[in-house]
Amino acid sequence: MLISRVSTVASRMTIVCAMLGIGSLAWAEMEDEARGNGEEICSNRTLRGDYGYAAAGVLLNTPGLPPVTQFRSVGMTHFDGKGHLRWLERTVINGKLVNPDWTAATGTYEVNSNCTGTAVVHTPNSPVPLNLALVVVKDGKEIHTVLETDAISTVFKKVD
Repeated sequence: MLISRVSTVASRMTIVCAMLGIGSLAWAEMEDEARGNGEEICSNRTLRGDYGYAAAGVLLNTPGLPPVTQFRSVGMTHFDGKGHLRWLERTVINGKLVNPDWTAATGTYEVNSNCTGTAVVHTPNSPVPLNLALVVVKDGKEIHTVLETDAISTVFKKVD
């Protein structure tokens, strides 16, 4: 009788352990499948390479400018996959080109696992750093940002 009970308990324990092991494997396979289906978990490495961008909106209450000032900019940004960026920009404020040449800027970025993030850009065209909230979409082929202090949004598209 005792051997029968021990055997029954051992069998049940074996089944439970097997189910836990299968569950862990299933979870790992689901994560791998999600990555394979383009549902990659994001990180700084998600952004690597060159992205063209266009930004548009208004500057609000900027010293030396009207309270609502039209803003447009285009440029090329390089993300290094490690949290650093550099870009070249051409910016027009209230219909006037800010600088006749392309202006270089540098900055940092951080991408969270849920594909949201932030960036801070230092450009000579702004007296303060640009603080951007960002969202990575289309498997890292596109980034949408908003300047946190003004009504300016930007779309970055990866250069193929």
